[in-house]
Amino acid sequence: MATTVFMEALSPTMEEGRLVKWHKREGDAVQVGETLAEVETDKAIMDLQARADGILRQVAVAEGQTVPVGKEIAVIVAPGETVGAGRGTGDEGRVAPSPAATVAAPSPAPRHSPPAAAAADAAPVKASPLARRMAKESGVDLKLLTGSGPGGRVVRRDLETAAARPAATVSASAPVAPVPPPPSPVPVSRTGAPYEDVPLTQIRKTIAKRLATSLGPVPHFFLTTEVDMERAAEARDALNRQLGDRGKVSFNDIILKATALALTKHRACNAWFQEDHIRYWNEVHIGMAVAVEDGLITPVIRNADVKPLLEIGREAGDLADKARSRRLQPHEYTGSTFSVSNLGMFDIDQFTAVINPPEAGIIAVGSIVQKPVVVDATVLPRRRMRITMSCDHRVIDGATGAGFLKTLKEMLENPLAMLL
Repeated sequence: MATTVFMEALSPTMEEGRLVKWHKREGDAVQVGETLAEVETDKAIMDLQARADGILRQVAVAEGQTVPVGKEIAVIVAPGETVGAGRGTGDEGRVAPSPAATVAAPSPAPRHSPPAAAAADAAPVKASPLARRMAKESGVDLKLLTGSGPGGRVVRRDLETAAARPAATVSASAPVAPVPPPPSPVPVSRTGAPYEDVPLTQIRKTIAKRLATSLGPVPHFFLTTEVDMERAAEARDALNRQLGDRGKVSFNDIILKATALALTKHRACNAWFQEDHIRYWNEVHIGMAVAVEDGLITPVIRNADVKPLLEIGREAGDLADKARSRRLQPHEYTGSTFSVSNLGMFDIDQFTAVINPPEAGIIAVGSIVQKPVVVDATVLPRRRMRITMSCDHRVIDGATGAGFLKTLKEMLENPLAMLL
């Protein structure tokens, strides 16, 4: 009996998915649990697995196509079994491609492509929109690059690697301009076209929806404090000397740990707004904002208050790497009770972050800079850092948020306070 293959909800908030790559083709034998295809969800790239043994037939979605959850995309039949040619797709309002259209398709090209780039864009090269723009600016031929992204897709880091070595270009005599390193913005393309339309990625669609459900309905207010990081810096240096080859502790690790411990003392900030009630958490799961090529994702360090600094650092690094390669599993980016967004490494002194519902708070961490500070009637250079807390006023009052920031500041200014 034929088994229908649907676009499954591979993450808790997924409403539609983009089929990145078919691992099985029309007529291939499949077994239960085998990967049929890679699907880009709203957060990551996940494997779509076979739910039955048999032969893959009636593949109705091409690589690169986005379809809603629940749409039929193929059928698995028993060997020798046939399915009716008039079988419905489960979504007659959409025009499904024929099985012949299941060959690899290039990423959607901009609607207004300059004539000079038409030949290069016509080649079947899978590349992110950012990589395409960077390639045009630097004169790199995408066909000569090996993509390291999902499904062999050329991404930004491939262009950065190409810029570091001699590379073939569209014109052999043309010099290769250096690719701007992150976080440098992509420059305006002077191609003669007035604009360029780039389709939204799944993660960018989700960011847009989440912001609409946060800044609009959630009544934000903001609290800022400045922290003396001298003792934290001394503690970090001492720990790293002691750890040697076992690993390193970063300032971000210390901030994550201190935030988690401060939340154990301020339960009102470790909470979710749930429409008709407030859920106060007895566990502390810290969401750590990570910038990825198409936007932002927040992997979760669970029970961060009871984990050693070195373990937090290793876990944070592993989760960040998985986030950037779009390989996070749903349980790795859901369920945070409070979030931390750190832009200090980008030389940002102070900013405000948007709350991630249903959480009630998030802190925005700026850079650590040396400033002249009066200490015992003497002006001395001190390493200082600003933290801004965004609060959901339905859950956290001003004094409540201020009390949490006071505790967090005390822990960072005197790391021994974390032991109390």
